[in-house]
Amino acid sequence: MDFGALETVVANSAYITARGSFDGGFNPQITRNKKYRSKLKLPPLAQCEHLKNELNLEFDNICIKQPIGKRLFQDFLGTVHDFVSAMEIWNEIEEYNTAEDEDRLRKAQGIINKYLDSHSKSFCHYFNDKVIGTVVKECKRVPDGLFKNLLQTTLTFLKDNAFAPYKESKQFSKFLQWKWLEAQPVGEDWFMDFRILGKGGFGEVSATQMRATGKMYACKKLNKKRLKKRKGFDGAMVEKRILAKVHSRFIVSLAYAYQTKNDVCLVMTIMNGGDLRFHIYNIDEENPGIDEPRACFYAAQIICGLEHLHQNRIIYRDLKPENVLLDNDGNVRISDLGLAVELKEKKSKTKGYAGTPGFMAPELLQGEEYDYSVDYFSLGVTLYEMIAARGPFRCRGEKVENKDLKNRILNDTVTYTIKFSREAALLCDGLLEKDPKKRIGFKSGCCDELRLHVFFRDINWRKLEAGILPPPFAPDSRTVYAKDIQDVGAFSTVKGVNLEENDNQFFDEFASGNIPIPWQEEMVETGIFDEIHLGLNDVRRDTIVNDNAAKSGVCQIA
Repeated sequence: MDFGALETVVANSAYITARGSFDGGFNPQITRNKKYRSKLKLPPLAQCEHLKNELNLEFDNICIKQPIGKRLFQDFLGTVHDFVSAMEIWNEIEEYNTAEDEDRLRKAQGIINKYLDSHSKSFCHYFNDKVIGTVVKECKRVPDGLFKNLLQTTLTFLKDNAFAPYKESKQFSKFLQWKWLEAQPVGEDWFMDFRILGKGGFGEVSATQMRATGKMYACKKLNKKRLKKRKGFDGAMVEKRILAKVHSRFIVSLAYAYQTKNDVCLVMTIMNGGDLRFHIYNIDEENPGIDEPRACFYAAQIICGLEHLHQNRIIYRDLKPENVLLDNDGNVRISDLGLAVELKEKKSKTKGYAGTPGFMAPELLQGEEYDYSVDYFSLGVTLYEMIAARGPFRCRGEKVENKDLKNRILNDTVTYTIKFSREAALLCDGLLEKDPKKRIGFKSGCCDELRLHVFFRDINWRKLEAGILPPPFAPDSRTVYAKDIQDVGAFSTVKGVNLEENDNQFFDEFASGNIPIPWQEEMVETGIFDEIHLGLNDVRRDTIVNDNAAKSGVCQIA
């Protein structure tokens, strides 16, 4: 009997059952652990008062960016007559921005009739006539950003008029209670590990489940002694800080950071569809590669991820197919930010050798200063490999020494097979331009130069960025897109390394617990927020409603 294969089958079965794919759906209440769910309860208000002096209480931070903060602020607005219309137009503009094309004109006209007509009961008096006139004039074209100025004016009105009374309200008190709960420590006992999905330079990546909510994640475990031996502390902390800073549907999110006796752990968005390299080479080994429409869709989503990083002054430096992951629906996200660097204040470039051979831009290879443009060279290599099933600077299966590969990148002209359309080759040429000043990419704070490229003529960028553009390929929900467990390989024991007090100080700093925005998103999407919020009509109550929802314990193999 092949026990290795049997181990993979059993592990896959448990993993797929846990993520709820057999019936095509996921009910977090069924997969929760009752013991840990019961720990998610709000404290007495007196326990939270000190947070008023410790939290960042800027309007944008707590009323717009944080999901629970936004929900509670809007709950408050709904109780004050003067703010109801502002709350409603805020929500309706957001609905318009994510609506299907055929619904946009109707929604736009509804907003105009309800909130911009001075005879309407819901008229928003804080808009000036010029802004209203512009919106009415442009309405029939339903352009992107039609209500951008109205939304900004609305948020300014709420900041100036509603924010102060909100901070004296019972809804704000509830927000403080949630922030207290958010700050409570978590450790490995809160998570149940499933199968190994892969491994990185410092440890394994496993599928894991948050016991209290039932949500599935990927847990990247970094072995403490291996980190020390390979001088990986700085890189690990940079990755953790950057992941905690960025929030985009096109980049994996960090939800938790904790430590065990042997590892520090990053709990991140799980991407069940595998990585692009797997899809390029392993799905159809007789005919490797990805068809151009799929490659176009993935490239567009990668561009959105890169743009978000670059708008936050972060250079990625390790874009390649292995680091682009698919989710259940077939959307992709950038992952593994271990080589990323955040530009220093007032600096537009950096220096340093980082990346993967074959994907590094000429200016980086030559030891020059470089900026965000190195990531677009890597995008060109990645797009080329998606279509051709090989890199642009080597033949399929060819082993090339790094010195020779560098020489080819610096000097060789890229050629294209019949798999490339004229538009795809044109885009690759623009991305693989050896002169960074001529390379297309991130200009004037955005990637509009790329959005307007003919290769993306069929991409609806508004719908793509809103997450409502259907992907061209959906992964099979009953398939595990990862190597068999016995093929992943195991790490050897690290010998001759002793952890000291200053090392433990680093690990304590690294293990910061819950990351606010992803944690709040989890509380909302798994129903925990509504269960607790709807059962808390009085902020003086010490506990939540009893835990009738959590019926089951840990996941079982069916």
